Amino acid sequence: MLTTQIHGVIFDMDGVLIDSEPAWQTAEHLVMTELGVPLSFEDTEQTTGLRIDQVVHYWYARHPWCSANDYDNLAVANKIVSQVVNEISAQGQPMAGVIEALNACQQLGLKIGLATSSSSAIITAVMNKLNIADYFEARCSAEHLSYGKPHPEVYLNCANALGLAPSNCLAVEDSFNGLIAARAATMQTVIIPAPNQATQARWAAAHHQLKDLTQLAGLLEQFRE
Repeated sequence: MLTTQIHGVIFDMDGVLIDSEPAWQTAEHLVMTELGVPLSFEDTEQTTGLRIDQVVHYWYARHPWCSANDYDNLAVANKIVSQVVNEISAQGQPMAGVIEALNACQQLGLKIGLATSSSSAIITAVMNKLNIADYFEARCSAEHLSYGKPHPEVYLNCANALGLAPSNCLAVEDSFNGLIAARAATMQTVIIPAPNQATQARWAAAHHQLKDLTQLAGLLEQFRE
């Protein structure tokens, strides 16, 4: 029996609601390699969950010789975001169990929020593609915050927008950076890692680990018992 009272569920977006990580990886790899940053597809996993300006800075900080000429973080970030928006709008697919999980939250009377590192343009693209905007009482982006994930600010802002104490919220994440942010916000946490990362020891930092969102309804029922 779980004694923590959960009154709201706050979802990360990329990799939790929509299968956008391949789009992010493709865009990140394409743009950065065009600019001379020696990046592999496997390398892009290191920046999962970070805000786009942090992603660009992360790679240029590790390859400073690439930023010697005309380095423009905003321009590079916007180019990556534009490619991701186009990819999502064209062929974005929901992660397994998204609608089932959102309906379960509603049926249990839980408030639903979104806390993402992605920009408002990507949020809009995802909401429209999946037709899920009406489920969310609060949608918060770290786009214009001083710090993105793993800083907890975007999660704290979302809890506040829902009118809930952070400790009464359950955060659903797929990345380690997001998990750190939710834990720092004092929330209960669910991690749903990519299948090829599911056995990594670092996920022990989460309160709960699920295979996908089809299992969320069962977990939420435990909080109600």
